[in-house]
Amino acid sequence: MFNHILVPIDGSETSMLAVSKASGLALAFGSRITLIHVIDNYPFIGVGADYALGQNEYLAAATASANAALARGVAALAAEGLHSDQRVIDGHVVHEGIVDTAIAIAADLIVMGSHGRSGIEKLLLGSVTQRVLQDATMPVLVVKGG
Repeated sequence: MFNHILVPIDGSETSMLAVSKASGLALAFGSRITLIHVIDNYPFIGVGADYALGQNEYLAAATASANAALARGVAALAAEGLHSDQRVIDGHVVHEGIVDTAIAIAADLIVMGSHGRSGIEKLLLGSVTQRVLQDATMPVLVVKGG
């Protein structure tokens, strides 16, 4: 039913719940899994003269964090006997990076976590999951965290 599952992860426990759910589906359906982490390359637009140095430091830290999150996901899948592909995606808008990657790799399911933010926190931070649900052309399974 699902041949290729895309799992965006950010290193949070909620994203690891999504990895676990994707693992169960992959075992049931014989699916491939691709793990991604989207890095916003331009978070400092308009900061000022120290932009280049700040950008380089940010990218180094963001890439290290992305690789750590992906390694954790790969290890969790390997413990279940599953192989996965993994990618760090460069993109200014996280939900677009997720949807564009799903289309590019011909994923037929996205499994992702939702942090369950509400109120002012949701208003200020937005919801990547909600935006993926709006834009994705394939099914999206949302795993809610605590």
